[in-house]
Amino acid sequence: QVQLVESGGGSAQPGGSLRLSCAASGFSFSSNAMSWYRQGPGKKRELVASISSTGGSTNYADPVKGRFTISRDNGKKTVYLQMNSLKPEDTAVYYCQAAPYGLDYWGQGTQITVSS
Repeated sequence: QVQLVESGGGSAQPGGSLRLSCAASGFSFSSNAMSWYRQGPGKKRELVASISSTGGSTNYADPVKGRFTISRDNGKKTVYLQMNSLKPEDTAVYYCQAAPYGLDYWGQGTQITVSS
C-alpha cells in the first residue's frame, strides 16, 4: 500500500522559512521521481518542484526558483522541500506526489500560511 505522509506545515511571516517532509512507504522509493504540488485558495493544484530518483536532477516552478529547494534521502525514504523567503502568495496546501506503477499517489496535504 502506497503511503505518502507530509509534515512540517504551519505558519510563517513573509521572508521566513519552513521545511516540509514527506515520508514514503509501499513502493520502491529510490526508483521513483518525487514531486511537491500546492493548491492555493481558489486556485488549481500546481507543480512546485520535482526531483529525480537519484536526486541528481531537479526542476522548479518559476514562482519558487531561487527560494525553494527540493531534496531527498533515499535511505530514509523521505523527500523534503525547504522553503525560504516565503511570500504571502506561497499560502497553500502542499502535497507530496509520486507515480509508481503508472498511477498518481498523493499525500494528505499540509497547510502553509504566510502572513504578517
